Amino acid sequence: MKKQYDFKYGRRGPVLRARPGKTRITIRIDDDVLQWFREQVHRAGGGSYQTLINDALRTFSGSAEQNLEETLRRVLREELPPYRVRRKRG
Repeated sequence: MKKQYDFKYGRRGPVLRARPGKTRITIRIDDDVLQWFREQVHRAGGGSYQTLINDALRTFSGSAEQNLEETLRRVLREELPPYRVRRKRG
């Protein structure tokens, strides 16, 4: 290793910049969950486990919105008493 390095043309930051629409983050994932995604990619013959996780999250987030609306409608139908209009007498 050299005693002196020349960093005058060096830049701070990641070596590879993320593509537009992508954000680099750090998250903690349980070992068994991460291993499952890696195994799925390996069984498929290669690819990126990160892309697979991204696709799974996108699918879940899309279905969660639909399921929330369906759940709310079902709860309102089942749990609220029927709405009745009372006519005024007079």
